[in-house]
Amino acid sequence: MIGTTIEWFDFFAYATAAALVLNVLFFPTADPLVGTILAFGGIAVGYFGRPLGSVVFGHFGDRIGRKTMLVISLVIMGAATFAIGLLPTYASWGIAAPILLMTLRFLQGFALGGEWGGAVLMVIEHAEPRSKRFWASFPQAGLALGLTLSTLCFVALKQMPEAAFQTWGWRVPFLLSAVLVLVGLMIRLKITETPEFEALREAGGQVRLPIVDTFRHQWRQVILAALCFANIGAIFYALFTFSVTYGTTRLGFSQTATLWMGTLCAVIAIIGFPAAGRLADRYGTGRVFTLGVMGTTVFAVPMYWFIDTGSLWIATLGYVLATVSFCGSYGTLGALYAEAFDVSVRYTGMSLSLGVGTLVGSAFVPMIYVELLDRFHSSWTISLYIVLTGLISLTAATLLLRLTPSRDHTAAPAAREEATA
Repeated sequence: MIGTTIEWFDFFAYATAAALVLNVLFFPTADPLVGTILAFGGIAVGYFGRPLGSVVFGHFGDRIGRKTMLVISLVIMGAATFAIGLLPTYASWGIAAPILLMTLRFLQGFALGGEWGGAVLMVIEHAEPRSKRFWASFPQAGLALGLTLSTLCFVALKQMPEAAFQTWGWRVPFLLSAVLVLVGLMIRLKITETPEFEALREAGGQVRLPIVDTFRHQWRQVILAALCFANIGAIFYALFTFSVTYGTTRLGFSQTATLWMGTLCAVIAIIGFPAAGRLADRYGTGRVFTLGVMGTTVFAVPMYWFIDTGSLWIATLGYVLATVSFCGSYGTLGALYAEAFDVSVRYTGMSLSLGVGTLVGSAFVPMIYVELLDRFHSSWTISLYIVLTGLISLTAATLLLRLTPSRDHTAAPAAREEATA
């Protein structure tokens, strides 16, 4: 969980900075809306790197092991994040500055493409059967903890004079990542390979080209698992990134206040994700996941009723209630994905599903929200978007669960098909 927390801290440092300052420093324009969209575009660039990272890390993770790939992904993420903290701005380097920023953001996405799947497998393949879903929730808790630390860092930095923050203060979280990565590396170098992968290797069950076997035998699972993420991406950015822009530009909240709202929701998620995993161990992954998606879908409209009152406390209540439902879906996503794929292609299948899912379901969401709000001047359009993605995710989850009955996960895809033929 520590390594995952560090990688998400690095990843979200950009998302928070994009909402606060990067639009001014790297995308200066006469139209603030365009600058904001371009800064959020860096989020999309990161998600374009994730499918490529999922293929590369998934291939070698299924071929040589989970541990090595987790170490490499952490190093790449840390190096890219530290480099962002050293970048000159547009005023110093001109167009080269945003180009380099986007390149480093792509590398962040590439590294993250291999992180999540490996982290989930590292815990779920070590865990006892009765608690696998509980432990599979901890990489998601690492996301929430990384987001919390990143946001708190910016909350503290926003207390300095604005001129100092825009000159050097925003760089601190990116440079701080170097220390965090060293801590994460020391931990990851000491962990052992998972028993399930070791058993697969001893039995000679590894496949030569995991990506080929995944598409040949389990392509339906990849597509459906990716679509399961649609609602998660939509509600996530409504809660944790777009909320800063919406709260400051539409409701007149201070940036610090909106950052505190996001921090509160992230703290709730740190507790809520493992709670959802525990419920999944008792009642089943599919049931908890679908209830979570149903909750965020149904509450999408009332959430903005709360927020649009203009009261900071009522708006916070709206975000908190939405976060509770979000915990049900995202907290069980790791188990849902792990149960969908056989161990011989599990790293590839999980990482590819999430890489495609985040590209389709997350990459453009902040920009879509900004454009919808600018064009229609109403939060109803954002609520409608969340509802539509909820219907997509519910349909996909229903179909995915039909394809993933209880099975022997140590079997190769071809062997499983022969056994069920």
